[in-house]
Amino acid sequence: MAMSSSRTAAAIRGRRAGALARARRHATRAMASLFGHVEPAPKDPILGVTEAFLADPSPDKVNVGVGAYRDDNGKPVVLECVREAERRIAGNLNMEYLPMGGSIKMIEESLKLAYGEDSDFIKDKRIAAVQALSGTGACRLFADFQRRFLPNSQICIPTPTWSNHHNIWRDAQVPQRTFTYYHPESRGLDFAGLMDDIKNAPNGSFFLLHACAHNPTGVDPTEEQWREISYQFKIKNHFPFFDMAYQGFASGDPERDAKAIRIFLEDGHQIGCAQSYAKNMGLYGQRAGCLSILCEDEMQAVSVKSQLQQIARPMYSNPPVHGALVVSIILNDPELKSLWLKEVKGMADRIIGMRKALRENLEGLGSPLSWDHITNQIGMFCYSGMTPEQVDRLTNEYHIYMTRNGRISMAGVTTGNVAYLANAIHEVTKTK
Repeated sequence: MAMSSSRTAAAIRGRRAGALARARRHATRAMASLFGHVEPAPKDPILGVTEAFLADPSPDKVNVGVGAYRDDNGKPVVLECVREAERRIAGNLNMEYLPMGGSIKMIEESLKLAYGEDSDFIKDKRIAAVQALSGTGACRLFADFQRRFLPNSQICIPTPTWSNHHNIWRDAQVPQRTFTYYHPESRGLDFAGLMDDIKNAPNGSFFLLHACAHNPTGVDPTEEQWREISYQFKIKNHFPFFDMAYQGFASGDPERDAKAIRIFLEDGHQIGCAQSYAKNMGLYGQRAGCLSILCEDEMQAVSVKSQLQQIARPMYSNPPVHGALVVSIILNDPELKSLWLKEVKGMADRIIGMRKALRENLEGLGSPLSWDHITNQIGMFCYSGMTPEQVDRLTNEYHIYMTRNGRISMAGVTTGNVAYLANAIHEVTKTK
């Protein structure tokens, strides 16, 4: 009897195990079916360049696709002012949550950089500002704010622009239109086309403007052109949103690089501004940035800031603390700020020097083409004018990696590889 009872219990356990296994298989098939329609996302055109570079075993390979500063040995750089700020942080400051709006000190210093040390707008508390996840996060916060409170508006984006700008406003569900910016034949600014598009845009349009060192072209309006642009914006009642990812990194002078913003402020515009400390402090992985919106008065600024915080809350709750501490310590300490100004100028000067060297090498090879645009453009990137087919040849024949639109990251050019790069460019461009 006991043996029969034991066999019965074993049979029950076996049936249960079998049923459980079948249920698991069914659940697995159901789950596969649930996500079975999901296709792999297309590779990011910029990040894909680095992946291909890393996989190339050639000792001659060169990466001029990465949008991050490198020293003359091709190595990543941590600024000495950043090292010192981190020494002060270590063991002395806590890592508690920041408020939803982020670090007050970092925001205060960021506003001084963008709007001016003695700005009346800061004194009058007319600026709604929050810490953001670098420039990308600042743009996304603004895009969501635009969608929520100006649902019938659209964003006008220059052709070309940083590819992620389109992604940001698309995912925020803000309709986009483009406006003329780059002139391929001259490798410069199509100012006439730009002004026509500003004039023809519906009154009160939102425009995305690169404050300095336009990405990817490196082509900026002159001061006088900025004044004309500002004047036309005033006539049309357009709203300028500045993406300022390279303040200080473009010319080596943060004040000079903020000139476009200052012109619009002088002319009485309300503006928005996205700031990033990735390039000018080398804080790429710290995601330190700021979003600011100039309002009509203090009361409006309070309301706008509260809404920006509400948008941030379900996204990431509050921003990271470490990068904010680094930025606020550097900018709030006269000695460290002075060191930063020296170091950011050093980075800008090296890139300007590499522009000159690349152009001189190409001209020395007897290139029949004009390469004036290499030194006329400014900032991290040179829009070379090379075709996708020519870029493919650079990669396949010379192991030189860049995006297929011909954008060269001047940060990847060094005294050790500039001659090799110039020779390769000459070889693929000397014949049609």
